[in-house]
Parts: sequence; C-alpha cells; structure tokens
Amino acid sequence: MTSTTTQIPGYVVGTWDIDASHSTVGFSVRHMMVSKVRGYFREFSGEIVTAADPAQSTVHATIDMDSIDTRQEQRDAHIKSADFFDVGNHTVMEFRSTAVRTHGEDWVVEGNLTIKGITKPVTLALELNGFGPDAYGGTRAGFSGKTDISRKEFGVDIDMPMDGGGVVVGDKISVELEIEAVLRAA
Repeated sequence: MTSTTTQIPGYVVGTWDIDASHSTVGFSVRHMMVSKVRGYFREFSGEIVTAADPAQSTVHATIDMDSIDTRQEQRDAHIKSADFFDVGNHTVMEFRSTAVRTHGEDWVVEGNLTIKGITKPVTLALELNGFGPDAYGGTRAGFSGKTDISRKEFGVDIDMPMDGGGVVVGDKISVELEIEAVLRAA
C-alpha cells in the first residue's frame, strides 16, 4: 500500500507563508441581473501547513477588508460602508480550515469563514498545482481554490430592488483563489 504523499508528485511537508505579491483573492457577483462585477483584495496573508498525511494539513488566512478593489472608487467606498462590509467595525475577514480531504484527483478544504463577525462553514474546491524550487533557493507551492457563498448569510444583507423585478447586487458571491506560498526556512 502506498501513502497519499507518494501519489502527489513533489509533495513537500512544511509550513508555508502565502506570497501575496504572487497570489490573488478574487470574487465576482451578479450586477443588475445581467452581468458580473469582479473584484479582489490587495492585502491578505496566511499560513498553510502541509502535513505528512495531507488530510491533516491546515490553512489559516486573513484578508484586510479595506483593501477591496473593484476598479471603481465610488463602488469600493460603498462596499466598505455599513451597507455592506462595515469596514470601520470589521477590518478583517478570516478563514480557518477544519478538514482537508481528497475529491478525485483534487481536494476539498472545509473551514470556517468569518465576515462582519459572523462565522459560517464553507467548502473550498482545491486544486494542488504543485511544488518546486524558486529562483532564490527556496521552495514554492501553488494552489487554486473556488467556492460560492451567500453574502446575506454573513450579514451583508442590503437589498437594492430594481424596478420591474430583480436586485442590483446578487446574493451569491463566487470566490476564486490563486495562491502561491513560500516554504519557511527550518
């Protein structure tokens, strides 16, 4: 019988720091019932621990809510207001994993997401992109993740109905992560 780690090419056990300059925390939401607005957070950090048994691995990440960027300053200011994220009172979004499991050739990371002081379980579909050396003598790992959340479940429950039906901002938020992490020196 072979271990799970031998089935993951180049798997490296260790503690990793998310490299925010080479990573993206992005999202999209339905707008005006006809299109999607995309945005991202510029400031975030986190730690990933890859365990000898991958199912024992963990993730903890924080996002600076004031760093939201949808490429439109007026919209960003409104999203930071009490109508949406209330950044004056809730400066950080946090994710802490509770379980990691395989799903075919990919992975699922279950965890608790906290937005506006409200914590709810979320399930992240995760693709392990690989491990390898970097140009500076270190080691890098790459991960892609996706999940959908309901903004209303996290207290972001503003309703802006449109004439004729529908809403200006949808409830479902699609979250997409492209994470590059650097192995900490021993």
